[in-house]
Amino acid sequence: MIAISIHDRLQSDDPAVRRIAVIDLPYTEEEYDIAPLIIRALADVDASVRLEAAKAIEGYEEPEVLEALTPLLKDADQEVRKAAALTLAELKQTESAHYLLPYLSDDDPQVKAFALHAIKALRAASAFEPAMNALQDSDAGVRREAVGVLGYLKKVEAIGALTNAAANDQDHEVRRVAVGALGYCSEVSIQPALSRVLLDPVWQVREEAAVTIGKLGLTLGVPDLVRAMDDEFWQVRLKAARSLGKLRAKPAVPALCSALTHPISNLRKEAVIALGEIGDERAVKFLELAQNDVDSDVRKLSKLALATIVLKGGA
Repeated sequence: MIAISIHDRLQSDDPAVRRIAVIDLPYTEEEYDIAPLIIRALADVDASVRLEAAKAIEGYEEPEVLEALTPLLKDADQEVRKAAALTLAELKQTESAHYLLPYLSDDDPQVKAFALHAIKALRAASAFEPAMNALQDSDAGVRREAVGVLGYLKKVEAIGALTNAAANDQDHEVRRVAVGALGYCSEVSIQPALSRVLLDPVWQVREEAAVTIGKLGLTLGVPDLVRAMDDEFWQVRLKAARSLGKLRAKPAVPALCSALTHPISNLRKEAVIALGEIGDERAVKFLELAQNDVDSDVRKLSKLALATIVLKGGA
């Protein structure tokens, strides 16, 4: 049987043959300039071929290939658009920003969202203004991706807009992502907004706020985190406990000791760890009881926490 070259298979009338040829491109030993073949496949009339081509360009990031890939953000097929955005994001080619920028203001919200997702990892300063504008978009998916771009750029000028999104956006996922994006901020002025977010009706947003307060070392947030130890969702309590430990928050000792009897063992572990980090002797008797916990990790961690408190002299 005579083997048919990839070049010939890519010109087959059968889209299934062309699709397999694209998949085989990275592994071929045939001597071809691969870039023109990829470009041809990116413009194929069949969506399944374009999809495979969008996934297969790693290693062939010549400018002409990137120029051919970027228009697929407006492809008629949603999976092709998604694959193009993911590939552009994964390549992290700074040259891609030049081709992506026009799509950041596209009329199609999905195209705009995909373009924002793709440019995020490039940390392109030129994406700042389009992302700030996109925070006002009526589409929640666009706003979520805009928040991601601004979070990666870490510009002080975005803090006000991100804080507003965290506290007031109508979409809870936008609020959650915005809270996380504030993790680069060193401004104590955002604490009031994070305090409000800890009262958000959606627990995932409250959980993210508890993480961010600890990450930023905002000691002004300790009273709010202590209150969060009574949250109806243990996941929020867990992140609050973790942040209270990072902040060495002595006012949290009673709440953390109380958490040692919670039915969720992961929360008990975090409370034990936090008490060890705080190092307050008021926790000793509670940690001693925790050495009889049904969970072996809790028992082990309580022993370590007690040793830490002794070492610190119950500071």
